Amino acid sequence: MIEEERIVESTTLAGKVAIVTGGGGGIGEVYARTLAEAGAAVAVADIRLESATAAAERLASDGLNVIAVEVDIASTQSAIEMASRVERDLGRIDILVNNAALMSELAHTSIAEIPINEFLRIQDINVAGALRCSQAVLPAMRERQYGKIINQSSGAAFIGGGAYGISKLGIVGLTAGLAKAVSGDGIRVNAIAPGAVRTAAGLISTGSHMETIEKTVPFGSGAPESLAGALLFLASSASDWVTGQTLNVDGGWIIRL
Repeated sequence: MIEEERIVESTTLAGKVAIVTGGGGGIGEVYARTLAEAGAAVAVADIRLESATAAAERLASDGLNVIAVEVDIASTQSAIEMASRVERDLGRIDILVNNAALMSELAHTSIAEIPINEFLRIQDINVAGALRCSQAVLPAMRERQYGKIINQSSGAAFIGGGAYGISKLGIVGLTAGLAKAVSGDGIRVNAIAPGAVRTAAGLISTGSHMETIEKTVPFGSGAPESLAGALLFLASSASDWVTGQTLNVDGGWIIRL
Protein backbone atom coordinates (compact mmCIF):
# COMPACT_ATOMS: atom_id res chain seq x y z
CA MET A 1 0.00 0.00 0.00
CA ILE A 2 2.85 2.41 0.84
CA GLU A 3 4.50 1.77 -2.53
CA GLU A 4 1.17 2.28 -4.33
CA GLU A 5 0.69 5.58 -2.52
CA ARG A 6 4.16 6.70 -3.56
CA ILE A 7 3.40 5.89 -7.20
CA VAL A 8 0.16 7.86 -7.05
CA GLU A 9 1.94 10.80 -5.41
CA SER A 10 4.61 10.77 -8.13
CA THR A 11 1.99 11.44 -10.81
CA THR A 12 0.40 14.44 -9.14
CA LEU A 13 1.13 17.86 -10.61
CA ALA A 14 -0.03 20.08 -7.76
CA GLY A 15 1.77 23.42 -7.87
CA LYS A 16 3.01 22.92 -11.44
CA VAL A 17 2.24 25.12 -14.44
CA ALA A 18 1.82 23.61 -17.89
CA ILE A 19 1.38 24.86 -21.43
CA VAL A 20 -0.37 22.79 -24.10
CA THR A 21 -0.06 24.11 -27.64
CA GLY A 22 -2.84 23.21 -30.03
CA GLY A 23 -5.00 22.93 -26.94
CA GLY A 24 -8.17 24.32 -28.48
CA GLY A 25 -9.72 20.93 -29.17
CA GLY A 26 -9.11 17.25 -29.93
CA ILE A 27 -6.02 15.66 -28.41
CA GLY A 28 -4.74 19.02 -27.16
CA GLU A 29 -7.84 19.66 -25.07
CA VAL A 30 -7.64 16.14 -23.63
CA TYR A 31 -4.00 16.79 -22.76
CA ALA A 32 -4.92 20.07 -21.05
CA ARG A 33 -7.68 18.35 -19.07
CA THR A 34 -5.36 15.52 -18.04
CA LEU A 35 -2.74 17.89 -16.65
CA ALA A 36 -5.30 20.12 -14.95
CA GLU A 37 -7.07 17.18 -13.32
CA ALA A 38 -3.67 16.08 -11.97
CA GLY A 39 -3.40 19.45 -10.22
CA ALA A 40 -1.51 21.69 -12.65
CA ALA A 41 -2.50 25.17 -13.70
CA VAL A 42 -2.72 24.92 -17.49
CA ALA A 43 -2.38 27.44 -20.29
CA VAL A 44 -4.46 26.30 -23.25
CA ALA A 45 -2.55 27.75 -26.21
CA ASP A 46 -3.81 27.82 -29.78
CA ILE A 47 -3.39 29.83 -32.96
CA ARG A 48 -7.15 30.42 -32.78
CA LEU A 49 -7.74 32.36 -29.59
CA GLU A 50 -11.47 31.67 -29.81
CA SER A 51 -10.79 27.91 -29.79
CA ALA A 52 -8.41 28.23 -26.85
CA THR A 53 -10.96 30.33 -24.98
CA ALA A 54 -13.80 27.89 -25.64
CA ALA A 55 -11.70 24.93 -24.48
CA ALA A 56 -10.55 26.82 -21.39
CA GLU A 57 -14.16 27.67 -20.55
CA ARG A 58 -15.16 24.02 -20.84
CA LEU A 59 -12.37 22.99 -18.49
CA ALA A 60 -12.97 25.85 -16.08
CA SER A 61 -16.64 24.86 -15.84
CA ASP A 62 -15.40 21.63 -14.25
CA GLY A 63 -13.46 23.58 -11.65
CA LEU A 64 -10.06 23.28 -13.35
CA ASN A 65 -7.41 26.02 -13.22
CA VAL A 66 -6.86 27.06 -16.83
CA ILE A 67 -6.26 30.15 -18.96
CA ALA A 68 -6.44 30.69 -22.72
CA VAL A 69 -3.40 31.98 -24.62
CA GLU A 70 -2.92 32.77 -28.29
CA VAL A 71 0.20 31.43 -30.01
CA ASP A 72 1.41 31.02 -33.58
CA ILE A 73 4.17 28.43 -33.41
CA ALA A 74 5.47 29.60 -36.79
CA SER A 75 6.54 32.86 -35.09
CA THR A 76 9.43 33.08 -32.64
CA GLN A 77 8.03 36.33 -31.23
CA SER A 78 4.61 34.75 -30.67
CA ALA A 79 6.19 31.82 -28.82
CA ILE A 80 8.13 34.25 -26.60
CA GLU A 81 4.98 36.26 -25.91
CA MET A 82 3.13 33.06 -24.98
CA ALA A 83 5.82 32.12 -22.45
CA SER A 84 5.88 35.64 -21.01
CA ARG A 85 2.10 35.70 -20.62
CA VAL A 86 2.08 32.35 -18.81
CA GLU A 87 4.89 33.37 -16.47
CA ARG A 88 3.13 36.65 -15.73
CA ASP A 89 -0.32 35.15 -15.12
CA LEU A 90 0.56 31.76 -13.61
CA GLY A 91 3.95 32.51 -12.06
CA ARG A 92 6.18 29.86 -13.61
CA ILE A 93 6.49 27.24 -16.36
CA ASP A 94 7.20 23.62 -15.47
CA ILE A 95 5.71 21.63 -18.37
CA LEU A 96 5.44 22.27 -22.09
CA VAL A 97 3.45 20.00 -24.38
CA ASN A 98 4.29 20.69 -28.03
CA ASN A 99 1.07 19.35 -29.51
CA ALA A 100 0.31 21.95 -32.21
CA ALA A 101 1.12 20.91 -35.78
CA LEU A 102 -0.14 20.78 -39.33
CA MET A 103 -1.89 17.50 -40.15
CA SER A 104 -5.51 17.47 -41.25
CA GLU A 105 -4.90 20.52 -43.46
CA LEU A 106 -2.29 18.72 -45.54
CA ALA A 107 -2.81 17.23 -48.97
CA HIS A 108 -1.62 13.64 -49.29
CA THR A 109 1.00 14.51 -51.89
CA SER A 110 3.76 12.03 -52.68
CA ILE A 111 7.12 13.08 -51.29
CA ALA A 112 8.44 12.66 -54.84
CA GLU A 113 6.03 15.30 -56.12
CA ILE A 114 5.51 17.77 -53.25
CA PRO A 115 6.56 21.36 -54.01
CA ILE A 116 9.66 22.26 -52.03
CA ASN A 117 8.02 25.36 -50.52
CA GLU A 118 5.18 23.23 -49.14
CA PHE A 119 7.65 20.67 -47.78
CA LEU A 120 9.61 23.41 -46.03
CA ARG A 121 6.41 24.96 -44.60
CA ILE A 122 5.46 21.64 -43.01
CA GLN A 123 8.90 21.17 -41.47
CA ASP A 124 8.97 24.79 -40.28
CA ILE A 125 5.69 24.49 -38.40
CA ASN A 126 5.83 20.89 -37.21
CA VAL A 127 9.51 20.69 -36.25
CA ALA A 128 10.81 24.25 -35.90
CA GLY A 129 7.53 25.23 -34.21
CA ALA A 130 8.20 22.77 -31.40
CA LEU A 131 11.75 24.10 -31.10
CA ARG A 132 10.55 27.73 -31.01
CA CYS A 133 8.18 26.99 -28.15
CA SER A 134 10.81 24.94 -26.32
CA GLN A 135 13.38 27.72 -26.59
CA ALA A 136 10.78 30.22 -25.37
CA VAL A 137 10.16 28.32 -22.11
CA LEU A 138 13.76 27.30 -21.42
CA PRO A 139 14.67 30.45 -19.44
CA ALA A 140 11.80 29.84 -16.99
CA MET A 141 12.72 26.17 -16.63
CA ARG A 142 16.43 26.88 -16.23
CA GLU A 143 15.70 29.37 -13.50
CA ARG A 144 14.23 26.55 -11.39
CA GLN A 145 16.53 23.83 -12.76
CA TYR A 146 13.46 21.77 -13.60
CA GLY A 147 11.20 21.16 -16.57
CA LYS A 148 9.35 18.59 -18.65
CA ILE A 149 9.03 19.09 -22.41
CA ILE A 150 6.79 16.61 -24.19
CA ASN A 151 6.76 16.66 -27.97
CA GLN A 152 4.07 15.14 -30.17
CA SER A 153 5.49 12.79 -32.78
CA SER A 154 3.41 10.15 -34.61
CA GLY A 155 3.50 6.54 -35.68
CA ALA A 156 3.66 8.02 -39.17
CA ALA A 157 7.30 8.84 -38.40
CA PHE A 158 8.21 5.15 -38.68
CA ILE A 159 6.45 3.99 -41.86
CA GLY A 160 8.33 5.84 -44.59
CA GLY A 161 5.51 8.23 -45.44
CA GLY A 162 5.26 11.73 -46.84
CA ALA A 163 6.19 15.18 -45.60
CA TYR A 164 4.06 14.86 -42.46
CA GLY A 165 5.75 11.60 -41.44
CA ILE A 166 9.15 13.13 -42.15
CA SER A 167 8.31 16.07 -39.89
CA LYS A 168 7.29 13.70 -37.12
CA LEU A 169 10.55 11.77 -37.52
CA GLY A 170 12.20 15.16 -37.18
CA ILE A 171 10.43 15.49 -33.82
CA VAL A 172 12.08 12.23 -32.74
CA GLY A 173 15.47 13.69 -33.58
CA LEU A 174 14.63 17.01 -31.96
CA THR A 175 13.57 15.22 -28.80
CA ALA A 176 16.85 13.32 -28.55
CA GLY A 177 19.02 16.32 -29.37
CA LEU A 178 17.24 18.72 -27.04
CA ALA A 179 17.25 16.15 -24.23
CA LYS A 180 21.04 16.02 -24.36
CA ALA A 181 21.39 19.79 -24.63
CA VAL A 182 19.33 20.64 -21.54
CA SER A 183 19.94 17.70 -19.22
CA GLY A 184 22.38 19.80 -17.20
CA ASP A 185 19.52 22.18 -16.43
CA GLY A 186 17.33 19.52 -14.85
CA ILE A 187 15.03 19.41 -17.89
CA ARG A 188 13.69 16.18 -19.36
CA VAL A 189 12.55 16.01 -22.98
CA ASN A 190 10.48 13.13 -24.33
CA ALA A 191 7.89 12.49 -27.03
CA ILE A 192 4.65 10.62 -27.57
CA ALA A 193 4.01 8.98 -30.95
CA PRO A 194 0.26 8.34 -31.20
CA GLY A 195 -1.30 5.87 -33.57
CA ALA A 196 -4.72 6.21 -35.21
CA VAL A 197 -6.64 8.46 -32.85
CA ARG A 198 -10.35 8.99 -33.40
CA THR A 199 -10.61 12.79 -33.68
CA ALA A 200 -11.93 15.15 -36.32
CA ALA A 201 -8.32 15.97 -37.22
CA GLY A 202 -7.14 12.37 -36.99
CA LEU A 203 -4.70 11.00 -39.53
CA ILE A 204 -7.09 8.11 -40.18
CA SER A 205 -10.72 8.80 -39.48
CA THR A 206 -13.29 6.83 -41.44
CA GLY A 207 -13.87 4.34 -44.21
CA SER A 208 -11.43 1.78 -45.57
CA HIS A 209 -8.40 3.28 -43.81
CA MET A 210 -10.01 2.85 -40.42
CA GLU A 211 -11.19 -0.65 -41.34
CA THR A 212 -7.60 -1.56 -42.19
CA ILE A 213 -6.36 -0.23 -38.86
CA GLU A 214 -8.98 -2.16 -36.92
CA LYS A 215 -8.08 -5.37 -38.76
CA THR A 216 -4.29 -5.12 -38.78
CA VAL A 217 -3.28 -3.24 -35.62
CA PRO A 218 -3.40 -5.48 -32.52
CA PHE A 219 -5.55 -3.10 -30.48
CA GLY A 220 -6.94 -0.99 -33.32
CA SER A 221 -7.56 2.73 -33.07
CA GLY A 222 -7.82 4.73 -29.87
CA ALA A 223 -9.66 7.64 -28.34
CA PRO A 224 -7.71 10.79 -27.43
CA GLU A 225 -8.04 9.73 -23.79
CA SER A 226 -5.91 6.68 -24.64
CA LEU A 227 -2.90 9.01 -24.65
CA ALA A 228 -3.57 10.51 -21.22
CA GLY A 229 -1.63 7.95 -19.19
CA ALA A 230 1.53 8.39 -21.25
CA LEU A 231 1.25 12.16 -21.00
CA LEU A 232 0.80 12.08 -17.23
CA PHE A 233 3.79 9.76 -16.86
CA LEU A 234 6.07 11.98 -18.94
CA ALA A 235 4.84 15.22 -17.32
CA SER A 236 5.25 14.03 -13.74
CA SER A 237 8.10 13.01 -11.46
CA ALA A 238 7.29 9.38 -12.24
CA SER A 239 9.46 9.81 -15.38
CA ASP A 240 12.36 11.69 -13.81
CA TRP A 241 14.76 8.96 -14.97
CA VAL A 242 13.52 9.12 -18.56
CA THR A 243 14.71 11.57 -21.21
CA GLY A 244 15.32 11.61 -24.96
CA GLN A 245 12.74 8.90 -25.56
CA THR A 246 9.81 8.57 -27.97
CA LEU A 247 6.98 6.45 -26.58
CA ASN A 248 4.70 4.81 -29.14
CA VAL A 249 1.12 4.83 -27.87
CA ASP A 250 -0.71 3.27 -30.78
CA GLY A 251 -2.36 -0.05 -29.99
CA GLY A 252 0.64 -1.94 -31.38
CA TRP A 253 0.73 -0.26 -34.80
CA ILE A 254 4.48 0.39 -34.59
CA ILE A 255 6.46 -2.29 -32.79
CA ARG A 256 10.15 -1.43 -32.61
CA LEU A 257 13.01 -3.63 -31.39
